Amino acid sequence: MSRIHLLGESTVNRIAAGEVIERPAAAVKELVENALDAGARRIAVVLEEGGITRIEIADDGMGMAPEDLALAVQRHATSKLADGDDLVRIATLGFRGEALPSIGAAARLAITSRPRDGDSAHVIRVEGGRVFPVEPCAGALGTRVVVRDLFFATPARKKFLKQPRTEADRAEETVRRLALAAPGVAFRLESDGRKVFDLPAQDRRARVAALLGADAAASLLEVDETRADMRLSGFVGTPSLTRATVAQQGFTVNNRPVSDPVLRTALRVAYRDMIAAGRQPVAALWLDLPAQDVDVNVHPAKTELRYRDAGAVRALLIGAVGRALAQGAGGVASTPMRRPLQGRGFTQRPPVGWHQPLPGMTRGAASGMAETALPLDAAPGARALPTPAITAHAPTHGGVQAAEHYPLGAAVAQVLDTYILAVAADGALVLVDQHAAHERLTHEAIREQMLAGGVRSQALLLPAVVDFLPSDAVRLLARADEFASLGLELEAFGPGAILVRALPAVLGTPDPAPLLRDLADELSEIEEATSLVSRLDAVVARLACHGSIRAGRRLGQAEMDALLRQMEATPRAATCSHGRPTFIKLSKADLERMFGRR
Repeated sequence: MSRIHLLGESTVNRIAAGEVIERPAAAVKELVENALDAGARRIAVVLEEGGITRIEIADDGMGMAPEDLALAVQRHATSKLADGDDLVRIATLGFRGEALPSIGAAARLAITSRPRDGDSAHVIRVEGGRVFPVEPCAGALGTRVVVRDLFFATPARKKFLKQPRTEADRAEETVRRLALAAPGVAFRLESDGRKVFDLPAQDRRARVAALLGADAAASLLEVDETRADMRLSGFVGTPSLTRATVAQQGFTVNNRPVSDPVLRTALRVAYRDMIAAGRQPVAALWLDLPAQDVDVNVHPAKTELRYRDAGAVRALLIGAVGRALAQGAGGVASTPMRRPLQGRGFTQRPPVGWHQPLPGMTRGAASGMAETALPLDAAPGARALPTPAITAHAPTHGGVQAAEHYPLGAAVAQVLDTYILAVAADGALVLVDQHAAHERLTHEAIREQMLAGGVRSQALLLPAVVDFLPSDAVRLLARADEFASLGLELEAFGPGAILVRALPAVLGTPDPAPLLRDLADELSEIEEATSLVSRLDAVVARLACHGSIRAGRRLGQAEMDALLRQMEATPRAATCSHGRPTFIKLSKADLERMFGRR
């Protein structure tokens, strides 16, 4: 007797369902893509418990007749391919004929549809692979798909789903990417009774502004270049506009939103010499090329692509983005103003506060800095006078400290307003990255306070209001109690806005908007059930980065020496919060090798 046998149809369908629909976001993606392929001009998405309990997609597309409904829930039945040759010229978002039967095999599915030339609507139901007859019913023009109890028929798969809030985040991000890719279509998204967004049909710039936020829209540069039969268009952020993750990078290839490593790597290369390591640029880019030059039939999710000439695609993106950055006023953008406070007795935005002294310094010590250095309350990056490439600050507090007493030596100069040059007792040169070093000191100070019971906070003179995408605001406010233990006090302030009452004292008073946006990005990668304490270093690293002195800020002799002394007394001071080195030490032997003396 043969040990090999054919699997039953039900088992085959459930295996296929697991490949195509691995989580609610995948079901949402397939259904919205079907709506777009049907020519919908308005799409409404409703989620309950992240789509685990219920997904509803309604569109005003062409609809389906009763006979089409019956075929639509059969495997490999599609209206989008005529023959096998079409597989190399894919012009639609969905084309495999797998989505609806896969969903029907794993959930309770109901499809109600009325074609534009139909007098009435019809409905078909599928539950755990069991197909019920098509029936007449009431319904508007277009199609309405309702998915309930996802994975009730495959409980093993259901066990691997995340918390509802996490699944909702993934599904919302999926709809957001589809809405970004199709700005000419109106989109409404509702999650657990909360309106996430309701967007009219609009042009690309307006859609980018609606989905990425007004601050990002104010710092975007236009990209539009054609090479041979490829065209790249859209928008990229100036180098001053960066994020902690790639969440605000959207790529669309032939109207298909993709997470493509070729495009993402090319974008990173285009910004390589313009933004700090670990930061990510903001972009919304559309690539159009002949359908036969790109293969989307690589993976059931259809987000991975294979290009006939990947090198040409990379070259187009790197060149086009590089030219846009070069023409964008040197990549310098004005910083969007925070929204003034209104109501609750607040009438104006507070001024930028004074900058905290470096750890180990007092204001008395700082007052003795060289005349050419900036005062501590100067804005980071400001310049007192035009400065040559190497600026040495004359000591004014009793002479340079004896190098032999300190492992990192005595500071003698500041190079490029970014690096501290020191000389050790043995003559070795020490070069310190001032931002990376101070970031580590701030990180350890926050971490020490946290482990001791809580980070000391400093109330803002006037609370600040920061605007967010609604989903980011909800994500931050859900962790408000945990942030309070880190010295960060947040309150809701209307839809999509957060009131900041206090910041960790060790940070001074930086603008809270960039800090909170980075924290929102950080939270998007943390599961709902994961506490911030378990990710302490990752969250503290974000806080520390925003509370540290920046490259480009002039430092006085007292500040430079204080930074070196504090580094010597701080654990893990050899690297910053992101793992980069904070200093480089060149011994006499190292220098002799560099100059060919040995």
